[in-house]
Amino acid sequence: MTPEMIAMIYAYTAVGVGVILAAAGLGSAIGWGLICAKTLEGIARQPEMRPQLMTNMFIFAGLMESFPFIILAFAMWFLFANPFVGALDAAVKAVGG
Repeated sequence: MTPEMIAMIYAYTAVGVGVILAAAGLGSAIGWGLICAKTLEGIARQPEMRPQLMTNMFIFAGLMESFPFIILAFAMWFLFANPFVGALDAAVKAVGG
């Protein structure tokens, strides 16, 4: 196992983490937009349901907002405790003897 191989693993992992974080941010933004749009649509159709709709909106928004933080935790795990380096080391030892 050469330092170049390890550097490539870290580089590919960093690119993958960037894509994962971008997708989580985009998904979160789309989710917020849909939640708010549907809540406003419901309020426009039945104004007397506003308190219940707003409560539901905040509950679902809180659940949806936790998704990017969970993804961030996985991304930090991939960056700082990279499991792919250990897998490469085990594969090289298995092949090389």
